[in-house]
Amino acid sequence: MPLIQISLIEGRKPEQIRNLIRDVTNTVHESIDAPFESIQVVVTEVAATHWGSGERTVAEKRAQTN
Repeated sequence: MPLIQISLIEGRKPEQIRNLIRDVTNTVHESIDAPFESIQVVVTEVAATHWGSGERTVAEKRAQTN
């Protein structure tokens, strides 16, 4: 039973998340011939204030470029 976990910074439309789940499921199915029913995809959206790199959050980086 494949379990795919995806973390994204929040802000995408529900249909974008739905399309991502569909596309990842199809890719896993095609790649390893796993039955569709066995493929699980978990999408976790993280606030920009809780995602960082280079000692700064994404929110801070976005604020600096605006």
